[in-house]
Amino acid sequence: MLHFSASRRTFLKFSMTGALFLLGMKPAFAMKLLEERVPEGRLSLYNTHTSERINVQYRNRAGDYDLEALMAVNWLLRCHHTNEAAEMDTQVIEYLNMVDNEFGGGNEIHIVSGFRSAEYNEMLLERGRGVSKNSLHVQGKAIDFFIPRIALDNLRSAALDLRYGGVGYYPQTGFVHIDSGNYRTW
Repeated sequence: MLHFSASRRTFLKFSMTGALFLLGMKPAFAMKLLEERVPEGRLSLYNTHTSERINVQYRNRAGDYDLEALMAVNWLLRCHHTNEAAEMDTQVIEYLNMVDNEFGGGNEIHIVSGFRSAEYNEMLLERGRGVSKNSLHVQGKAIDFFIPRIALDNLRSAALDLRYGGVGYYPQTGFVHIDSGNYRTW
């Protein structure tokens, strides 16, 4: 996994440096700006179904992931119906962290749904709960959440502004959906 994060980090730095260079910034300044803007990966999570909480640093500022911390995140984001955990896509975890950081970071994020077992997803489909047959929740690539004291429309706007993945808005049921699929909105 360390090799993946090093490659990912290198790719992100070169991509951002190139983009900032095209905007007229010198490469050395662009790299410094990028490194200053990449906070450590830290999340404070509360599972609304199991009442479990964690506060965890899953990635350091150098971009290296802590596998034990990611396992703790995976467990908290497990399917509450079957108690089945899956390896969540680090891209959706990073997306959640970026949204949190738009509001200062360190907020307790209330998780409505993370990983969803195929069995539970099928049951929700049969009950007409408006879930997708090919839900990214089943692949560990989606999270439904809210942050108390932050308006849902503000969470949605922050997620949309990042243009990182899918963003769903569910004001009637009180959550925002983000995923690591292609950028799209509903």
